[in-house]
Amino acid sequence: MAVTGTASLTIAEMREFAGLTAAEQRYIRRSLDIGLGRCDAFRVWGRNPGENAAIRSQYVAYQELKALRQSIPEHSGFDSVEGFVGKLTRVAAFDLAQERIDSFSAFRFLYERLISAAARPWLPSAFCAAAALPQIRPDRRKMLLQSLSEAAATAPGWSDRAPSFFPEYIEEAVA
Repeated sequence: MAVTGTASLTIAEMREFAGLTAAEQRYIRRSLDIGLGRCDAFRVWGRNPGENAAIRSQYVAYQELKALRQSIPEHSGFDSVEGFVGKLTRVAAFDLAQERIDSFSAFRFLYERLISAAARPWLPSAFCAAAALPQIRPDRRKMLLQSLSEAAATAPGWSDRAPSFFPEYIEEAVA
């Protein structure tokens, strides 16, 4: 029974990922490779000098991830909120400014894997803060903020179940 439940949750995560745009899927796979140290992202994802520069910038921005994973605040107090949400917003702003993430759903999918399931309650706040920054073009700002549903913004609770599907780069088969 437990295996069946886990399998169905993994399939639901795969379906969620499949519902994202091709650009979001590619960016999420690349971001997970960089943020989780799964491979040499320059070798796998760098198709040209511009993309190599973007990957280099992403490696720098993602230096905060380790500290974020270790400093997720408890829900009961405000003691460590500033440090956590501030750093999370800075990293989120970097990702949103790349213009590859077009919705809160894609953002949440990425960040619950980059940081952990325990970060879920903090993701709507960081997403809104990052999307509202003046570094984000006004038309994108509007699109991003409108993608956050009322249900996600006002959720009374979040699952603490760890994600089980972590999409990876797949080379094209030679015909």
